Amino acid sequence: MSASFISKRPVVVAYPKMPEAFAEAEAMAAFLREKGMDVPCGSLYDEELRKAVKKGKFDMLIAVGGDGSVLRAGHLCAPSGVPILGVNLGRLGFLIQVDRKEWRGYFEKLFNGEAWIENRMMLRAEHVRAGESIGTSNALNEVVVARGQNLRPVRLTAFVDTRQLTSYVADGLIASTATGSTAYALAAGGPILPPELRNILLVPIAPHLSVDRAVVLSEGSSVNIAIKSENAVLSVDGQPPSPLMEDDVVNVTAADVTAQFVRFGDPGYFYRNITAHMNENSLGFPR
Repeated sequence: MSASFISKRPVVVAYPKMPEAFAEAEAMAAFLREKGMDVPCGSLYDEELRKAVKKGKFDMLIAVGGDGSVLRAGHLCAPSGVPILGVNLGRLGFLIQVDRKEWRGYFEKLFNGEAWIENRMMLRAEHVRAGESIGTSNALNEVVVARGQNLRPVRLTAFVDTRQLTSYVADGLIASTATGSTAYALAAGGPILPPELRNILLVPIAPHLSVDRAVVLSEGSSVNIAIKSENAVLSVDGQPPSPLMEDDVVNVTAADVTAQFVRFGDPGYFYRNITAHMNENSLGFPR
């Protein structure tokens, strides 16, 4: 657990597809202004606010929404090293410790020096075609190579540190962080990893006569996923998929940026959170 964290220049952002998020975000900003802070408040997609975050003008971003909002905030904040405090208005909230009814109490704890920073590894995905890089992106949850709209399974070969691990005939293959182990990887039958781990988790999706077990790789491993069929797509953190061609390769490594989250209490919050969600037996993906 890191040293205590106190914010002096926060910003509050709301997920625009949740109308109630803006009212809640404004209430938070007003609360912080009463503490003598000049706190901007706006949409997570407001370009001016996003530019200010990237320039390091804030030392904390309060994201009001659900896990999806925090995921998008992670992509925005990680390159600038800005910690994120999520406030949950969504259904599940695996990434979020603070509920909408509790934020005032947690904000008081924040200013009493009772918060700490949790670091979570991100992945870097590179799409390579004929030896040339087509594009790269970072993932907080997962990198997924999967079948497109065609119902046929895809054929993939996974290499770890340049050595062949195995081949899959499956609906797809998930390369996940420990953070993502409670997202799509969990739905596909993978294990739950403690969030501070820097491992890469490989989980096949509906494998057909091929390895059906998840594999946990050591920190610093590199994964190369070679595409052996025509109907595959690449999706990073649930973003719209991009088409892959046969013989394309998706390289997955630990990213050089880290997502930071503001946490309260002992690190056991993670297991209490997980237990609460499992007891609810909620339906749907943790977004």
